[in-house]
Amino acid sequence: MKRTQISVDPTYFPAPFRHLLQNARVFDSSCSPEARVYFIEAREGLFLKSAAAGTLKKEALQDAYFHEKGLGAPVLDYRTEAGRDWLLTARVPGEDCTDAAYLADPARLCDLIATRLRALHELDPSRCPIRNHTQNYIKTVENNYRAGVFDPSYLPPAYPALTADAAYAFFTENKHRLAENTLLHGDYCLPNILLDEWKFSGFIDLGNGGVGDRHVDLFWGAWTLCFNLGTDRYRDRFFDAYGRDVIDTELIDLVAVAECFG
Repeated sequence: MKRTQISVDPTYFPAPFRHLLQNARVFDSSCSPEARVYFIEAREGLFLKSAAAGTLKKEALQDAYFHEKGLGAPVLDYRTEAGRDWLLTARVPGEDCTDAAYLADPARLCDLIATRLRALHELDPSRCPIRNHTQNYIKTVENNYRAGVFDPSYLPPAYPALTADAAYAFFTENKHRLAENTLLHGDYCLPNILLDEWKFSGFIDLGNGGVGDRHVDLFWGAWTLCFNLGTDRYRDRFFDAYGRDVIDTELIDLVAVAECFG
């Protein structure tokens, strides 16, 4: 997990967090332009995330829910101040799956994240606070298509040359096939899975999760192995380890097309 030590002005932060910064080293652990993530060397380690007002509400809800299930860190504080959301969580022990020690054994890593994902998907999602992931997923595709968003790099091998219009038509024709019955991480990538000496420790960055279609997580699991390992040779192994009894490869292609629209 990337951490760059920085100097901070405590007055920039809401008053309830300022005492945490006293006599503590602070690191920038951000991985996207939409949010700023600070790692604070206080207590056993704290993460303070800041983003536009309202954008971290779902993540706070999902973090709390996953913590109840023993799958993530507790939420210590969530608030909106001065036009920004602030989310404080404890550190999950260990390192994420992009750590060199884990990448050095890709077969073991592939099998671990596949079986861990299947275990997540087998959980009862009835108390999940985000019930309508698939509905929101479809709305995002529709809105971004109208806004002109299209990244063809996500197109699956079965449909390598679709234009934005053709991809959207394909998605519209098949979107009814997406279920809404499985507890999802929502961004199932190696940086968001924490291990402690190869033992599963917890999930982070849960803001895109909820009750939706398992093939969203399956797409991202296969994608992250290819992206982070620099090869697609573990794709089939990942699906085999997860269990092909509940996998529809056509739906993975459908998700890939959807992801072209962000």
